[in-house]
Amino acid sequence: MASYQMGPHTHAIPMSLFRENRERVVADLRKLRNFEPRATILLQGGDNISLYDTDVDYVFRQESYFTYLFGVTEPGCYGTVDVASSSATLYVPRLPAEYAVWMGPLLSPEDFLKKYEVNAVYYVDEIDAKISELNPSVLLTLSGPNADSGLQAKPAYFNGIEKFIVDSDILFPVIAECRVIKSSAEIEVLRYVARVSSDAHKQVMKQIRPGWHEYQGESVFLHHSYSVGGCRHMSYTCICGAGSNSAILHYGHAGSPNDRLIEDGDMCLFDMGANYGGYTSDITCSFPVNGKFTADQKIIYNAVLAARDAVCANAKEGVSWVEMHRLANRVMLAELKEGGLVRGEVDDMMAAGLNAIFQPHGLGHLLGLDVHDVGGYLPHCPERPGEPGVNRLRMARTLIAGMYVTIEPGCYFIEPLLNKAFADPSLSKFLVKDQIERFRNFGGVRIEDDVLITKTGIENFTLVPRTVKEIEAWMAH
Repeated sequence: MASYQMGPHTHAIPMSLFRENRERVVADLRKLRNFEPRATILLQGGDNISLYDTDVDYVFRQESYFTYLFGVTEPGCYGTVDVASSSATLYVPRLPAEYAVWMGPLLSPEDFLKKYEVNAVYYVDEIDAKISELNPSVLLTLSGPNADSGLQAKPAYFNGIEKFIVDSDILFPVIAECRVIKSSAEIEVLRYVARVSSDAHKQVMKQIRPGWHEYQGESVFLHHSYSVGGCRHMSYTCICGAGSNSAILHYGHAGSPNDRLIEDGDMCLFDMGANYGGYTSDITCSFPVNGKFTADQKIIYNAVLAARDAVCANAKEGVSWVEMHRLANRVMLAELKEGGLVRGEVDDMMAAGLNAIFQPHGLGHLLGLDVHDVGGYLPHCPERPGEPGVNRLRMARTLIAGMYVTIEPGCYFIEPLLNKAFADPSLSKFLVKDQIERFRNFGGVRIEDDVLITKTGIENFTLVPRTVKEIEAWMAH
């Protein structure tokens, strides 16, 4: 059986996974009232992208919808699926013979046929003629908005497509919804990459010391993920914030490239996730660089941990994700009150929006072939809520067994948000100013787990030390 694998010590992703994905999409298309039995799905894969005007390419990573249906790792391909029969055809570039001198042996259509377990393989320059032979009533191309980026999925195009009837509306909501519920084979890939990422995080915690720079922790994660797990790609730019940088939610960008010196006593917030075969992980570990929590660090860390624990104990099929966000925030505020940082009634704090001062982001998001996976705000889904904090949720859906989500509550001391809260009487009345002031340069804590929703609860794929005691014991070794 054909599979994707980066060596015998890594997970083998069977090509049947992608055939099953095609069958799910086709089955759901057939259920539509306006189902057209002679329709053909047409997707265009990703292309190599040059680094500006140079002859150097970015390391190629396949477009996610194309991965979902075909599992193809090469650029420049197209694929079709006949809705009536589920028959899949792959179209690959016809490369010049000289290519073999520089890039290695050329794969024939027969080689691709064996590699990807599709029904037929032709060259891209044959696509017009071969689709004409099929004589489909309509070509279903992919076009729709990504709720997180605001960008539009690009519909497939080839010279000659104008002669066919093309529909760019039907496919998108169907295939995006299929991606929301993970198959058993997908779950095993996600379980694997979460374990690799968990082990990589543990290596960082084991090796890091005061006097390191943030990027040195990142390098340990990258090395373990690739050398041990076979993960060539990361799911996103690594966030390695220490000290006050741990309150910068998307730290690690080009302007702040994980380059700060980590000093004794700093909290580290390391948000990193490996990618295997296109499937993502997204894990955050927060810990003191010296391996010992101070009393103040314990207050904040345990408040976030209590929020995470509350969601883990209550999340299951049929539960509102919006309510899980509110639960996490209520629990965290109650813990901060116990620690002396805030005062008053928690329900009043929530009504005023104080929760969004300490946690301005959403509780978590769908995870899969994209780190912020598709399906959060499809046409049939609840709209984005309007209240502070909750309005940052990447989905407002009721949980369904088979969803794979992050649970990532956090507590941060972000200068502009604190200043805003102190200037607003409706918020400042809850803040114990002299206690808050000593946390001004604290940074933040986030705890992020990757979990599978089941009918009765969750299965947590993240395997790292989480309690204060566990973290201190692990880092002491």
